[in-house]
Amino acid sequence: MIRFFSIWKKWFLNTLQKCASLKFNFTFAEVYFKRKRCMKIGIIPARYASTRFPGKPLALIHNKPMIQHVFERCKEADLDEVYVATDDERIKNAVENFGGKVIMTNPNHASGTDRCAEAARTINLKNKDYVINIQGDEPFIRKEEINLLANMLDNQKVQIATLAKPISNHEEFINPNKVKVVFTKSNQALYFSRSPIPHNALLKLQVTSNESQSILHSFKHLGIYAYRNDILQQITQLPVSTLEETEKLEQLRWLENNYTIHVSVCHHESIAVDTPEDLGLV
Repeated sequence: MIRFFSIWKKWFLNTLQKCASLKFNFTFAEVYFKRKRCMKIGIIPARYASTRFPGKPLALIHNKPMIQHVFERCKEADLDEVYVATDDERIKNAVENFGGKVIMTNPNHASGTDRCAEAARTINLKNKDYVINIQGDEPFIRKEEINLLANMLDNQKVQIATLAKPISNHEEFINPNKVKVVFTKSNQALYFSRSPIPHNALLKLQVTSNESQSILHSFKHLGIYAYRNDILQQITQLPVSTLEETEKLEQLRWLENNYTIHVSVCHHESIAVDTPEDLGLV
């Protein structure tokens, strides 16, 4: 009897798999096999009370609220689902009006990472599911960068993934609002800073006349992350660290507590909207 059940179960699961692979309208098979693998979930944290730009997610760009642009770009990527995580009814209503999925979160979160962690708990993600944290002020983010980031987690050794872009001009290199990152030969982050790092790159720049070439070994951090859900839940329980407080960069808290951040280099950076003046650039 046990042998018969084992054979029947194997046949049944194989049949379900074939139905799913042939894209038949077989909802149970699709759901079953989707949950057997890691889900890739995009979460866009969005709050209304921005210091420099209140109501930023609802600012209109080409007759659409900014949050809708971000949501639609994310839906183009290879993600299983996309959610907006917010604490504001106005944003919630705007997302629902364009057909998006939204999760209401605690208004007291200190960061978008904390908001993503609560949203992941709300939708009951498994420990190994992927959470991709996409900033809500990137209305023209591309699917290529989102997919590049998410696919880094296919390497089981990667706990947290992020992106960086080579720096090629002096102003960007010395700007404290442009976070720099240095990493190992295996692309593991060593440090993030608002200061020009590595220092020697600035010296080399001062003696060269060709700024069009990337500054030696200097990379700008792009503030988009991917984590496995268990790691996300762990890092949001950590207390604020000394280096984090010094640089005002939460990722330093993770490094100080021995979590690893892997960096993938890309060569495209979408336009971010930080102030009302930035709307003129998009």
